[in-house]
Amino acid sequence: MLSNLVTFKRILLGSLVLGMLATSQVFAAGKTYTEDEFISNFSGKSKKVITAKLGKPGKTQLSVKPSNAAAVTGKNLDDKKNKPVKVEMWYYSNVVKYDSKRTYKETELTFVNDRVMNIAFFNNR
Repeated sequence: MLSNLVTFKRILLGSLVLGMLATSQVFAAGKTYTEDEFISNFSGKSKKVITAKLGKPGKTQLSVKPSNAAAVTGKNLDDKKNKPVKVEMWYYSNVVKYDSKRTYKETELTFVNDRVMNIAFFNNR
């Protein structure tokens, strides 16, 4: 009888921990937003503002110019007079709702020189 109770407690505790881990990603960023709310709140904002409101991204990527970019475009892209442009993408999971019950799997924020210039929502990644 006592071993059954201990086993039951272990199963119950294990289920509770698994449930908490499964839902932690949804609540990690805190609030969820509609598409319009997200765009109006975060478009044009700095990385500092985004990090303060959404936390650290789940994934990041830096854009890299291909070595043959000038040949492909037919333009001199190595002009020393132009300022360098830094493009970075940040990815958040389950932050934006597209209906009352479901969220996009991934939201991409594209930063150009530390400002959000593009926002995209994905379910197919």
